[in-house]
Amino acid sequence: MAASELISMNNHLKNLQPQSVWSHFATLCAIPRASMHEAALIEHLISWAKTRSVSSVVDSAGNLILQKPASAGCEGLPGVILQAHLDMVCQANTGTPHDFMKDPVQVKICDGWVVAEDTTLGADNGIGVALALAALEDESLVHPALEVLLTINEESGMDGARGLAPCALQGKMLINLDTEEWGHFYLGCAGGVDVEVRYDCEQTALPPDYALLRFDVAGLRGGHSGIDIHLGRGNAIKLLAEALRDLSAHTDVRLIELKGGTARNAIPREAFAMCALPAAIASNIDEWVQHRHQAWQQRFLEVDARVSFSCQHFDTLPDTAIAECDRLLAFIDTAANGVSRVSDAFPGVTDTSGNLGVAALEGGEFRATFKVRALQDSRADALADKMVAHAASYGLQAWKEGAYPGWTPNPSSNLLALCQQVYTEEFGQPASLQVIHAGLECGLLAASHPQLDMISFGPDIRGAHAPGERVKIESVAHCWTLLRAVLQALAKS
Repeated sequence: MAASELISMNNHLKNLQPQSVWSHFATLCAIPRASMHEAALIEHLISWAKTRSVSSVVDSAGNLILQKPASAGCEGLPGVILQAHLDMVCQANTGTPHDFMKDPVQVKICDGWVVAEDTTLGADNGIGVALALAALEDESLVHPALEVLLTINEESGMDGARGLAPCALQGKMLINLDTEEWGHFYLGCAGGVDVEVRYDCEQTALPPDYALLRFDVAGLRGGHSGIDIHLGRGNAIKLLAEALRDLSAHTDVRLIELKGGTARNAIPREAFAMCALPAAIASNIDEWVQHRHQAWQQRFLEVDARVSFSCQHFDTLPDTAIAECDRLLAFIDTAANGVSRVSDAFPGVTDTSGNLGVAALEGGEFRATFKVRALQDSRADALADKMVAHAASYGLQAWKEGAYPGWTPNPSSNLLALCQQVYTEEFGQPASLQVIHAGLECGLLAASHPQLDMISFGPDIRGAHAPGERVKIESVAHCWTLLRAVLQALAKS
């Protein structure tokens, strides 16, 4: 199906204001853009740029850089970079027939929000991309030279920002459009590193008097492993291991298969395990399952009340299960997960955390991925080292990879001072200053372009990285007003 045909499926977005921003977001909803699969969108945007006075280049890392000359009279002013990432986290509710490789994201408008009910919306970071594109095509906007850096594969590795060549950008100021709470200027973010765990399990034969069961944890809200980690929501993988470890203390549990989570930077919403139990125990397992379910409902009443725990019985028993069931369950159950430190400098902000985002046992091969974040890179590294050592204590292979730096706050930033002045003039009060416990690309961009003066802002986005993600319509309009006003103030400076 052609992109123009796909775009028409979300045409109602173009009736929202500001129309230029929502029209671009409709395009982003129409063209699939999973991490590492942004090529179709880049091709579309290159064609779009050719119809305007906008030059385009794809750099060696795969990023798209769009450039527009300064308005008349602004040629001598320092250039401004607008930055966002093209990819989105792809999550869908179980049973939702959505293929993120080819299907457009279906949206609804509900109570002042644009929402994707059964999938992620991609407002993270599609709204940022749409704001930048709208600025490029606004002929009434007076501005310095504009560069728009649209990076690839931010969500699964920050490969685009990591691969950006030094001096690839000419501007002196950068506005990142990838934060998710309107009314705040962000001037710092967490850095991060992944911890990978692997183990090849020995297989043993199953006794004939055992029964095959499938245990499912579902109904959890999930969310962004940085922004939502402090909310205390359930991690489906951790809960499943907790339950099965408890069961194994009372009977013989043979683990055959386990799977939970789909992204290291999303809190897992669902997990399941295929297990073999003695037939006599299996026939009476439902009461234990119900008790566990009720205990979780009470425990997560305020944050994840829809948590569910269920069991299915199967007739055909496989030949083998892994021999290290107790070891794997103990490792998962005791692995660090959640907030480990709160910031001293920024009250209420998470400093250091870990998220068990993905775990799988298939064909005897076990793998798990943790996302570690911290406002200080040394703390992220220290927690990751502890996770590696924890895995090693259970005889598992583990290592760190994909580290990226945090963004160190600069409260004396000239760009921040100007943005604060403009914000107060436009909205009658100053914006709040904040750092974010999420991995913006600003840290990597500062490493390759140390001269950049940077700031970040964005609209109200809720539920990023989980189905039901939504963005507040009014806040998008506010972002557009602020972005135009800041660019015009820079043109006067």
